[in-house]
Formats: sequence, structure tokens, C-alpha cells
Amino acid sequence: MAKVLSLFSGSLASRVATRIVEQHPDVECVYLLHFRSPFSREFEDLRQLVRTEWPHAIYRTQSIKKEYRRLVQITDNGEFSLALSCHNCRSLLLAKAVRYMERIEADYLVSGEVPGQGMSVTKRLRSIARELGVEDRILRPLCVGSSRKRGLERWAGRDGNGAPSRGASVTLAKLAERVGLDAADPMAACHRCKLMTPGFGERVASLFGEAGFTLNALRLLDFPLFYKVSSDVKIVLARDEQEKRELQNLFLPQDLRVYPATPHGPMTLVRADWRRRGGTEQQMVIELAARITATFAGPKRTETVPIYYRLESEDETHLLNVNPFEDEAAIARWEDVEMIPLGQQGTAVG
Repeated sequence: MAKVLSLFSGSLASRVATRIVEQHPDVECVYLLHFRSPFSREFEDLRQLVRTEWPHAIYRTQSIKKEYRRLVQITDNGEFSLALSCHNCRSLLLAKAVRYMERIEADYLVSGEVPGQGMSVTKRLRSIARELGVEDRILRPLCVGSSRKRGLERWAGRDGNGAPSRGASVTLAKLAERVGLDAADPMAACHRCKLMTPGFGERVASLFGEAGFTLNALRLLDFPLFYKVSSDVKIVLARDEQEKRELQNLFLPQDLRVYPATPHGPMTLVRADWRRRGGTEQQMVIELAARITATFAGPKRTETVPIYYRLESEDETHLLNVNPFEDEAAIARWEDVEMIPLGQQGTAVG
């Protein structure tokens, strides 16, 4: 009887692959291993999902916060590469999973790869698996069918090209029903990786070009309204209550808080190296942040808008009356202001 470890992302593909292997008569027990990183969206309900669908499985999570810089691949000309970043991430997760396999003495590793989608195994990844000594110990049931009439080795060592990708989502839903799982993906786990969101990788590449950035600075990239001014000034707006709660946790003592006098308006964080800027330059940054804040403070208006601001390390609050920009596009046209918009999320499988 075999002990298996599942690379468990929480996606439908991951759940189905795990259940298919779990139901094989040669499998004695299943371990679930979930990885967390600064580039992954976390879901509070994931643990409850595991309790519901795998009440007897051993569930573990591991953080890859310390190695997060290794996950992103920036080309020599400073551009973000999604393909190479996916490879880096997959390589790191595989290496960590293999170490955990050895620790718990598991026989196989389960992967939820779907043919022709997302991060299906490439030749380079198969080479890494070979170097780690697990090339024939990775089970990919979604790549070669779910038949249980043959041994576990039927699913091992496959390259992900054994089945057509056309209609894969329909097939996956049918497989889920067949193995007793809800075909819905309640946490949209297939969109878990932030790097799959168009524009986010470009923001990361810009940040990685700076010296001494922190995880706090990385988290600021999550906000749709993120403006980079020159090289050392960031202006980040939170519009709704959820965004404001998240931004509230990221303020540092040297940050500037900017907000309108009207209730329920946006909240703005301004981060800059104030010591490098004289009084006139500082005032220009404050006025720009105030104008951007005023632009999102309510309906279009041509009159001046009262905006408050203060440093987080100080108690004194200041008032500034500013004219809002005509619209969001006018902000992007402003000198030295760079905004990389965030688009719709892509699709990651596995």
C-alpha cells in the first residue's frame, strides 16, 4: 500500500487529481501540502474545504516567503517573463515537496496538471524531476485518464501531453462529479497566482529594479490605483472599505496619509524618501497626491476639494484645497507619473 503526497493548491484540478489517486485501491493514505507565497492569494475557506472534503487527510502548509525573489524571472532588459517565472515557481515547489516527501516517507507525489493548460510539465521541469530522483514518482492522473484498473505507475512519469486540452474544463467538471466532488471552484483558486494578472508582473519588475525593497512595498502592488512618481515616490489609493482595511495595515511611520474631508472617501498612502527632497519638492508631491485623491473623492467636480494630510509619525493634520484631475486618464498623462494598470486574471491550473 502506498503513501502519497499531493501538491494541493485548492483548485478544482488539484482537488480532482487528489481524489482520483486517493480512491485508487493501492493508496493507503494521502497527505496534502499547500504552499503560501507573497504572490499567492490566500483563501480563509481553504482549510474548511479540506476539513469537508478530506476529513481524514493530513494537511500541512509551507511558506516560501523567504525565497519569493527566486519565483520571479526578470529578463536582462528588465522585463517580466511569465513563462520563466512559472518555471522558477514550479521548480522551487517541486524541490520543497520532494524534501517533505522524504520526511514523511511518501511513495508518490500527486500533481493536478491538465494537458495543454497552465504549467504543464516542460522538458526542463522533467529534467529537474529527474535530477531530484522523482521522475517516475510524480502522479498526473488528469493527463492520462482516471482508470483505476492498472497500478499507480500508470500515472507516473508522464509529460502532460497524453490527452487533448479541448474541452478540458468540461471534462474536469465531469470527473469531479464522478469522484464525488462539487465541480464548483468556490474560492476561484485557479486565479490564486497574482502574477497571472496582466500588469502585476510588470509592477513587480519595476519594484525589483529598486534597491532595498521590502515585502511591505510588494504588497502595495496589489492595489489597482498604484502610481509611481519618479523613482522614489509611490502613491497608492484605496477606494472601498475592503481596500482601505488592507491599506491601513501597510502604513509605515514615514508614510503620508491623505484623505478627503468628505466621509466614505478614498484613503491614500504616499511613500517617499522625504529626506532627499527639499521643501518645494515635498510640497509638489503632497499636492499631486492630494489632487489624485480629490479625483476619486466623488462625482466629477471642477471646484476645489478640501484634502487632509499628515505623516503617520506625527499628530498634526494639515488641510489643502486642490483641483481634481479631469479624469483618471489625465493623471496618467501627468509628468513623471507612471501607472501600470491591472487587468483580468489569467488562468492557472494545477
